[in-house]
Amino acid sequence: MFVEAVQNNGKTYLRLVESVRIRNKDGYKVSSKKVIMNIGPLSRFDDGQPDYVERLKKSFKAGNPLIPSLLPYCSENKAIETYRLSINEGSPDCFGHPKMFCQVLLEKILEELGLNTFFASYKAFTKLEFDVYGFAELLIFGRLLHPASKCATIRQNDDYYEPILKDFNPDNVYDTLSFIAENRDKIIRRMNTHLVKKAGRSPDVIYYDVTNFYYEIQDPDDDILDEEGNVLEKGLRKMGVCKEERHQPIVQMGLFMDDDGIPIAIESFPGNTLDFLTLRPAMKKTIDDLEFSRYILIADRGICNYVNLLHLLDTGNGYIVSKSLLKSSSADQAWTYDDDGYVVVSPDFKYKSRIVKRTVKDEDGNSRQLEEKVVVYWSRRFEARSIHENKRFLDFLQKLEESPTNFRITSLQSKSLRKFLKKEFVNTKTGEIVNSSDMKGYIDFGKVAEYRKSMGYYQIVTSELTMEPQEVIDKYHGLTQIENQFRIMKGDLETRPLFVRTREHIDAHLLICMIALVMIRIIQRRVRDIYAPHNDDAYWSVGMSGERIQNALNKWKVDTLPGDLYRFMDIDDPDLARILNAFNIHIPPKLYRRADLKAIKSDMRIFM
Repeated sequence: MFVEAVQNNGKTYLRLVESVRIRNKDGYKVSSKKVIMNIGPLSRFDDGQPDYVERLKKSFKAGNPLIPSLLPYCSENKAIETYRLSINEGSPDCFGHPKMFCQVLLEKILEELGLNTFFASYKAFTKLEFDVYGFAELLIFGRLLHPASKCATIRQNDDYYEPILKDFNPDNVYDTLSFIAENRDKIIRRMNTHLVKKAGRSPDVIYYDVTNFYYEIQDPDDDILDEEGNVLEKGLRKMGVCKEERHQPIVQMGLFMDDDGIPIAIESFPGNTLDFLTLRPAMKKTIDDLEFSRYILIADRGICNYVNLLHLLDTGNGYIVSKSLLKSSSADQAWTYDDDGYVVVSPDFKYKSRIVKRTVKDEDGNSRQLEEKVVVYWSRRFEARSIHENKRFLDFLQKLEESPTNFRITSLQSKSLRKFLKKEFVNTKTGEIVNSSDMKGYIDFGKVAEYRKSMGYYQIVTSELTMEPQEVIDKYHGLTQIENQFRIMKGDLETRPLFVRTREHIDAHLLICMIALVMIRIIQRRVRDIYAPHNDDAYWSVGMSGERIQNALNKWKVDTLPGDLYRFMDIDDPDLARILNAFNIHIPPKLYRRADLKAIKSDMRIFM
């Protein structure tokens, strides 16, 4: 039985109906509805809050209807079933073997992303003989639930309520990686198409940032050269600036994310690729072909290169990016530090802006004119954080200036001092230890003063000339959300260290991690929409962390009992209950039959 709303003479009425099978005039059984109870007009019961009918349906299904007269019809008020189990001593049934049931939710999400039909169609096209989608499911689910090596992940097949693979060759997991890599761009396009259609994705802003993942190997990849020594293909695993300060080969990864925190696309680059050199190739490979309406790209100062920004303008889009203040002209710095023109929001925050004209060069070396808005702000909180993060180094500089002969400077410290060296002097001394008295003449303490003065100030440039400065600042601060993506990938999903070696398998591994991250974000968004539906800023505060989602899903298990009966495990876990409630999944306290388990998946709705 279920509640439905019907129209009669322009008014909405509620009624309780039951699905039945009847014979039509041709003698065939067809589905029909039997009216159990005419509840009455909606206006009599509507409490004025949004979505009353949907809330009524959910409450009736949960056994606690908003309309008390429906209570006798709830399934919970039917005769209580008594279960009789018979297990003989010595029977294998004496021991439980709970299996993961969370696969039904994860499978449904992949189906809503269109990946089941994609793999099925391309498998038929390529005439693959193994279950490529089953292997892909195992790799994605394993990355989300129990990150492990590729072979260990395949061994998790029997841990699921319904094993995903039947009669398989484990070695096909590497063929699956090759298939995923070969169709990487098509998979990304398919997911984005379905997110646009089903989840309403139409990003006004797109965030971009770069991180890297290390390898536990010592030697980087060699470049592939032709007979004349020209580079045919760059090695991917290269020595570079590791975000985790490891001295091992790394792979760079650029990640695009929409304004709802869901990844859009990824791209990998050799580990020694500078951040600003990754944006245009990544956009040309994926984003430019996704046919989004106009968007604003938001990125940090590592991406602030006018060749990149002109590419965005030429494709009809915009940008908001930070720009290094210390690398700006002396005139720009003087304007920033001048108190004139600032809007003082509070004693702890002020900002000002202006529109400037610039002459810059495009990727072909041609000079171009552009206008952009420059927004600068000072924040006491940002100043305090900068001082705290650099306190040790600032104290060192102060003591060095006051008493240089008392210090011996290591090569590591001298590296940090490079930006403060006077250009008119050259240090010709060698060796790891340098006497500080020899260094005194090289330190430009005027630059040190400028460095200290800049703390608390931040500079942002944007193509959006009419956007209010405060909105520019707020939109830019959304970039911090992408750092949460990287933490989940490096922590909960254990994306690194990387173990696969070939370029195609590295690309496939990163895409698998991205799909798992998309699934986590979809779950987080659904939790947010249920528990804080009217708070746009609540996503990162009330949404469940990746670790909590991972732990909760691992608790959603089902155990087989004699008589083809099943019982759920840990269904009262608070985090698991939160996820189930967010997806309107009701698990009443009873034993289940196989048909009941199938109905749970068929009733799921991923996107509201």
